[in-house]
Amino acid sequence: MNEEKKSGQIFDLVTLRRLYAFIRPYQRQFYLLVFVILLGACLSPLTPLLIRYTIDNEVVAGDYAGLTRMLLIMVAVLVLSAIVQFSSTYMSGWLGQHIIRDIRIQLYRKILSLRLKFFDNTPIGRLVTRTISDIETLADVFSEGMAAVAGDILQLVLIIGVMFWTDWRLATISLSMVPLMLFSTYVFKEKIKDSFNEVRAAVSNLNSFVQEHITGMSIVQIFSSEKIEAEKFRAINNEHRKANIRSIWYYSIYFPVADILSAAGTGLVVWYGAREILNEQVTFGTVTAFVMFINLFFRPIRMLADRFNTLQMGIVSTDRILTLLDSNDYTVNNGSYVPDHLRGNVTFDKVWFAYNDENYVLRDISFTVNEGDTVAFVGATGAGKSSIINLLSRFYDINQGHITVDGVDLHEYELGSLRRNIGVVLQDVFLFSDTIENNITLGDKSISREKMIEAAKLVGVHDFIERLPGGYDYNVMERGATLSVGQRQLISFVRAMVQDPKIIVLDEATSSVDTETEELIQEAIGKLMKGRTAIVIAHRLSTIQKAHNIIVVDKGRIMEQGTHEELLQHEGFYANLYRMQYKEMA
Repeated sequence: MNEEKKSGQIFDLVTLRRLYAFIRPYQRQFYLLVFVILLGACLSPLTPLLIRYTIDNEVVAGDYAGLTRMLLIMVAVLVLSAIVQFSSTYMSGWLGQHIIRDIRIQLYRKILSLRLKFFDNTPIGRLVTRTISDIETLADVFSEGMAAVAGDILQLVLIIGVMFWTDWRLATISLSMVPLMLFSTYVFKEKIKDSFNEVRAAVSNLNSFVQEHITGMSIVQIFSSEKIEAEKFRAINNEHRKANIRSIWYYSIYFPVADILSAAGTGLVVWYGAREILNEQVTFGTVTAFVMFINLFFRPIRMLADRFNTLQMGIVSTDRILTLLDSNDYTVNNGSYVPDHLRGNVTFDKVWFAYNDENYVLRDISFTVNEGDTVAFVGATGAGKSSIINLLSRFYDINQGHITVDGVDLHEYELGSLRRNIGVVLQDVFLFSDTIENNITLGDKSISREKMIEAAKLVGVHDFIERLPGGYDYNVMERGATLSVGQRQLISFVRAMVQDPKIIVLDEATSSVDTETEELIQEAIGKLMKGRTAIVIAHRLSTIQKAHNIIVVDKGRIMEQGTHEELLQHEGFYANLYRMQYKEMA
């Protein structure tokens, strides 16, 4: 079943037990909240009883002193009830916000730990829904759900008990409308549950569509698809509107019906009570108290329908959050090896790798890169070049074979230590909506501004950054939209180099820049690769002719390898690729 549409069971003990684990750090506040809510439930039938006593004793007797005394007592009860209501509202909101803060932090840390394969198969909109909408729904469970339901149920039980204790005949007549009320509440609960599921599914679709199309807005405008996409959005938005209107329709029917039934119960009590008053079988104060009891009784019944749906939605959201938290689709970081000094010897030994099942994208890959050497990979798109560098950083784990760095298997390295020693510059540069400094250091306080400026000067980008408004404090906006492709590429180069990695990986790092910027990068590469191991992927063969080893990859296999001159003499894949590229440039 689509997880956006499934419904939860309120008394799912496994989920509730897991949910209680998040409450455990705030047990004292939670039990205090439960006590306050139960105290409020106990206070609710007190006011009608006081009014009954006042009318039947003080008013009838004309005892103004006693009447004043009772009024003061009722004012005190009302003030106490107001304090209890304020306390329960504030404490439930406080508890809910603290718990969802903890859950959101835990969930986001989990997302950060998941491997790239998970993100390949999971829509971003769904993850956004988990970390925002689902957790907000969970907050309602604490502010309007569990403790409030317990208070409402206790209030109903107390009121029924007090009513029968006061007058069983009036109690029976008062509750004559309850079966109809319970039936209408049950129907409403089921209908509103379905409509809430539809609303949630519509919101998820809306979020996914908007996120995806805003991200790809350049493609939409390049191909003049604005009208087509607007129509798609109109259709999705209409589904969202219809789903919300259906829920509004059910509310519009239920609450008037509930009020009619409550009024009918009140009318029956007044009719029967007036007759009994005339027959001197009951007192005026008793009938007045029962009119108040009916209002107190039907109000929590109306609220229970909403609260049960809140709990159901909360259980569903909790299930989805727990499913994500329980995901084991992450890179296992069992290694503990943290070298004092990484030399940078890299070896792939008979490596096989598939993103899905047995569809191997790398087949029997073996090569060695010695410390300080440069190896270059060339080949057609989809040949497997980028997969090789993804495996080196353990973004994905291999199916067969071994990968070692300095003779130590990758799985024995502490993951953070391994990745800190591998500087990666990708073709598709991602910059966060933040300052240039934070995009370079990524918030690492151990990287001083002096070290960052030194790396920027080495790359040759310092003067350009200083000319920007604010210099290194300039905000590049989302995805670096205020910078050119070449400028973003240069900043990403500084970001990799400021970590002082022992292994440098360049994945088409110069394919998106102009000739002048490429020359700048090539000059910086010459300085930065000295004493470091470099792995380069490039379409432009002119950028890799000085590599110590060039490996030609085709359909996941190594076809040939050697220096530039050796491969040209071999008259194989590389020579053909070289002639084709220079023929295009001629």
